[in-house]
Amino acid sequence: MVEGIQVKDKSLDDYDVKVSSIDKKDNGSVQPYDDQTGKKKIEKPELTIIDHPTIGMIPKAEKAEQVSTGWPDWLSSVAGEAIKGWIPRSANTFERLHKIGQGTYSTVYKARDVTNQKIVALKKVYFDSLNPESIKFMARKILILRRLNHPNIIKLDSLITSETSHNLYLVFEYMEHDLKGLASNPAIKFSEAQVKCYMQQLLSGLDHCHSHGVIHRNIKGSNILIDNNNVLKIADFGLANFFDPYHSIPLTSRVVTLWYRPPELLLGATHYGVAVDLWSTGCILGELYSGRPILPGKTEIEQIHRIFKLCGSPSDDYWMKLRLPLSTVFKSPHHYRRCITDTFKDYPHAAVKLIETLLSIDPTHRGTAATTLKSEFFTLEPLPCDPSSLPKYPPSKEIDTKLRDEARRRQCYAGDREKKIDSRVGQVSRTHVTSKDNIGSKTSMQIGNESL
Repeated sequence: MVEGIQVKDKSLDDYDVKVSSIDKKDNGSVQPYDDQTGKKKIEKPELTIIDHPTIGMIPKAEKAEQVSTGWPDWLSSVAGEAIKGWIPRSANTFERLHKIGQGTYSTVYKARDVTNQKIVALKKVYFDSLNPESIKFMARKILILRRLNHPNIIKLDSLITSETSHNLYLVFEYMEHDLKGLASNPAIKFSEAQVKCYMQQLLSGLDHCHSHGVIHRNIKGSNILIDNNNVLKIADFGLANFFDPYHSIPLTSRVVTLWYRPPELLLGATHYGVAVDLWSTGCILGELYSGRPILPGKTEIEQIHRIFKLCGSPSDDYWMKLRLPLSTVFKSPHHYRRCITDTFKDYPHAAVKLIETLLSIDPTHRGTAATTLKSEFFTLEPLPCDPSSLPKYPPSKEIDTKLRDEARRRQCYAGDREKKIDSRVGQVSRTHVTSKDNIGSKTSMQIGNESL
């Protein structure tokens, strides 16, 4: 049976999720306070939210119709709303080529759609078809993707399954690159206009998500896909969830890959919103300029201290008003000053100013995707270039970077091994020569003695 999702606390995201692999490698809205009086103030909604649907059962007649068209009963019974109006595709209409990605909850393959004669990406999702909560977790992703429709968000084309199958594949448009793969390629150097082009597309996609009541909760380079025309699309909505600024409910803090996770989630916040994604976006912007991850912590404790060393220690007011569960664990006795400007002093002023905003310790100071798109970063020269004006690159994904690094490690290991073997052979040769010299010397002495 495929790996399922553990059910723990229904108050957090309806059910908790396994994230152990995320830690090896959420921002949110908090209750605002008036800086002058220290009292709670009423905050106007920062977004216009379109009502989001619920994942649940459908009328029996609709369920029977879905099953008759080929949907499995276990899916229609629990999450019929997510597949409403669709007909499943058959697996034999696709030719799987090779693996192009691996995640905690899925494996992605490059494939050929034989019926439509085009290349697609097949995402096999892992869940327990006997566990209704696990099915709902998977179905939420489908429902979110179907409700989002934007040029900078990956498009879900169809689903592959059958009435007797316990597997499910998501069919997506194929994208040649991801931002991690391109940025990690030593042969590729981004211009400032190109960085602005990619960031503008990323924020446009996020603005669409947030205005439709969706937070992504795992923005990182490998989840930002780019096609051959340099059009960027946000992908992997596996940890995404609906949110409503008018009705805050507890959500799990165990989301967002560690290097891109904001401080309030590391401190255990369960009430948050769109600022989660904006912190991650700030990490991406800093990474594009510096050429490497800016906060590469190995553990949660190291991560929070890296954040404080770069962004400064929070004020006492911050600790008091947030009252987060892990505050006492992570609060450092050492006070760090904020040094983002010094760290990025060699980069354009508008870029540094935007990084300062997006990496605000207080999530209420990060703004929104919509306000960020209006920042001077995008209005000052050089302006964001047109995606079609950028060069075309050979396929570059995170998996390619990993394979390249692995090949380099193997080559270094082979070189070191060869040197060690050569060194040992040299030692043996020298020892052999020394032994022969000693034997020759002893023989000469013996002959000399016999002639006396």
